Amino acid sequence: MDHYQPDKTDLFTFGLWTVGNVGRDPFGEAVRRRLTPSEIVQKLAQLGAYGVNLHDNDLVPIGAPLKERDRIVAEFRAVLDETGMKVAMASSNLFFHPVFKDGAFTANDPKVRAFAFQKTLAAIDLAVELGAATFVFWGGREGAETDACRDPREALKRLRAAVDFFCEYALEQRYPLRFALEAKPNEPRGDIYLATTGHMLHFIETLAHPEMVGVNPEVAHETMAGLSFVHAVAQAMEAGKLFHVDLNAQRIGRFDQDLRFGSEDLKQAFLLVRLLEGTAGGERYSGPRHFDAHAYRTEDEAGVWEFARGCMRTYKMLAERARAFDADPEVRGLLAEQLDPALEPLLSGYTREKAGRLRALALDPDELSARGLCYERLDQLLVEFLLGVRS
Repeated sequence: MDHYQPDKTDLFTFGLWTVGNVGRDPFGEAVRRRLTPSEIVQKLAQLGAYGVNLHDNDLVPIGAPLKERDRIVAEFRAVLDETGMKVAMASSNLFFHPVFKDGAFTANDPKVRAFAFQKTLAAIDLAVELGAATFVFWGGREGAETDACRDPREALKRLRAAVDFFCEYALEQRYPLRFALEAKPNEPRGDIYLATTGHMLHFIETLAHPEMVGVNPEVAHETMAGLSFVHAVAQAMEAGKLFHVDLNAQRIGRFDQDLRFGSEDLKQAFLLVRLLEGTAGGERYSGPRHFDAHAYRTEDEAGVWEFARGCMRTYKMLAERARAFDADPEVRGLLAEQLDPALEPLLSGYTREKAGRLRALALDPDELSARGLCYERLDQLLVEFLLGVRS
């Protein structure tokens, strides 16, 4: 029996734009034919995926007449029903068309901003029609090459006004929808506003309806800036704001590579899966595991499906390794050595009594600092579990 064969209970999803990527890059034309949305849904269903995600124009071409739009959506819904696949997340493409060259919600031209609002309202309607529970905002062009073009504070005000506007719209329409903000430090703009997940989490607290808005962190976006994606996800989870997550792989300092999940830095991928699965005892992430990546440009169509299969299998392998690691007696013992259950209650929830008891403790910093923590051994055990030497 293949324990790594995915099924719908794993909640694995792919974007239409991911497996649908034709291999075009800034230096070369497409190397693969464009797959139809129906083909993508049918093949992913065969591979064991739970669902698909989409931008509005991944499905409906920009400017399509209403009759054509309704025909495309009806055909797509029929394929979803036939395969049992779900649309877990949807978004609006506010970065590809030249009209967004100076941004969408932050553009200086109010007519461009009005068009972005118009397009997003239609995309939200489409998302709800397809059953999506989450709508993601990725501000791919919300930035600048020269800050002489606008005061960044004005850009933030415009972003806030836009998100507040769409929250109010969803409430008025009684849409069962949450919004997730996706951070990225740069590319395609020189600098993008709200560059990290931490930036986004603060920004959310300034909104009119912060309870409706969370984050959608992506491995590549934090890693390309040299930051820890595991820490970003942990902060989002601790705040109750991890509404969606984008999984891929990335090498530090490179352009946004969107590589197959787990194909770079297996250690960080392991720690991420351990966090999402809650094997160390923390709360498990219950949402979709979305692979926002694409196959190498070297691949034909068969290679695309090998890429998709690989993303899911690697996640399942890492989840298995994480469960084994956190159940290992030696690992548990090393972690337990650092804990003092009797002392923990004094370190949260101030009272005068606790402050007095803390003052009275006989704590010798020299004695405390002389104690080895055995983290070298702990990390070696992690590597051995990751390599399959221990099980």
